[in-house]
Amino acid sequence: MRKSKRILVTGGSGFLGSFLCESLLADGHEVICVDNFQTGSRRNVMHLQGNPHFEIMRHDVTVPLYVEVDEIFNLACPASPIHYQIDPVQTVKTSVMGAINMLGLAKRTKSKIFQASTSEVYGDPSVHPQPEGYWGNVNSIGPRACYDEGKRCAETLFFDYHRQCGVNIRMARIFNTYGPRMSLNDGRVVSNFIVQALKNEPITIYGAGNQTRSFCFVEDLIRGFRVLMDAPDGIELPVNLGNPGEFTIRELAEQVIDLTGSRSKIVTLPLPKDDPQQRQPDITRAREVLGWEPTINLREGLTRTIPYFASMLELQDSRESSSYIAAASSRMAPAPASIVSRGPNGARQ
Repeated sequence: MRKSKRILVTGGSGFLGSFLCESLLADGHEVICVDNFQTGSRRNVMHLQGNPHFEIMRHDVTVPLYVEVDEIFNLACPASPIHYQIDPVQTVKTSVMGAINMLGLAKRTKSKIFQASTSEVYGDPSVHPQPEGYWGNVNSIGPRACYDEGKRCAETLFFDYHRQCGVNIRMARIFNTYGPRMSLNDGRVVSNFIVQALKNEPITIYGAGNQTRSFCFVEDLIRGFRVLMDAPDGIELPVNLGNPGEFTIRELAEQVIDLTGSRSKIVTLPLPKDDPQQRQPDITRAREVLGWEPTINLREGLTRTIPYFASMLELQDSRESSSYIAAASSRMAPAPASIVSRGPNGARQ
């Protein structure tokens, strides 16, 4: 039995944060979900709002937060290129100032704090697969740098707060993760392919589609978060969390087409700048230190993810149809008759 704790989750209404809040509540913890709703959605945590141990707060982590907690999971930051490149300065602020504010809170409350870092700190890697000891190959002035370098700076802050101030830290480098509750316009490859396939639209891949990724189902990743946070003090950090199964982007597209029964065709577009050619985690440390490894393969995970996107598309179509009907009815309705004052004999006055 875990001792009940008061736990803060920043980015708690996002894709990963909502599953984490759900897992913590299931174990009897009290959860404060903090989000500015830039990319997160209240819909992701709506089913939790009747729980007396759950509190949701609109707040931006670039501003200090004053609460009393036992543990902090710092997940706040847009993670999709299409979202973090909209306002790159704000992305850097979220990673860096958010880390400073959450670390300051952890220092004051003597809380254990978890940082959701990313495989993007490895950039376009020259070492494959990527172990935690690899320093990376990042273009510090490229269009993805706001996220990559923001997360790298956050890692520096976490380790310096640990060394200088004694803050108890945990850090995971997260590799590509997918599952229900990703938004329809998330912009990452799994959600893009599923939505395109369900709509029988062309599936767009960049280059020849030979670049590789490793895809971890959200359930496995959240289990990794919990095991890492509960691990004994003094473990070696950071820890890669991801599924080491490696697939080309073209192979992913073909699996999605097969599982959806789609009529979509694969089309190619030029490669975006600084897009990594290979991405696969070395999870030796996670296996040896945490006893963790993923158990859900790509095909099973996609099978569990596709129905969610199908339901979201149906909901979207229903809303668009309702809006269209309402607009059409408004255009077709007769104009209101003029109100005219008339005299006793019916003559206009």
